[in-house]
Amino acid sequence: MRGVNLTVRIGWLCLAAVSLGILVFGMVVALFPPDGDAGLYRADGLASAGLGLFGMVIVLVPYRRRERWAWYALWFYPVFWMLHLAGNLPPGNDHIHQVVFIALSLIGLLLPVRAFFPLRSTR
Repeated sequence: MRGVNLTVRIGWLCLAAVSLGILVFGMVVALFPPDGDAGLYRADGLASAGLGLFGMVIVLVPYRRRERWAWYALWFYPVFWMLHLAGNLPPGNDHIHQVVFIALSLIGLLLPVRAFFPLRSTR
């Protein structure tokens, strides 16, 4: 059981890092929009911050309780970042952060999979 607890801890830390990254990015864009349509950038920044905050709440409460629905819902993260990468979408042009967030979210979901879906005993 100790190994399962460790995998869940590693998982939620990885997913919390992704959530925090989205939250911080959103707040920076909302507070300091780039040149151009400031209102649109602020709205996008607030939406991103909301996504990061919502994801963080899911990670910190139901995911840590090993609720399956949270595990399923958090698959949004790797899908979101893979679409960003495939579509060559912003932010940035180097896309390193997208690869890191894909890796962190996949580790966070796949490493503790047995904690969410334990093998059934044959007894």
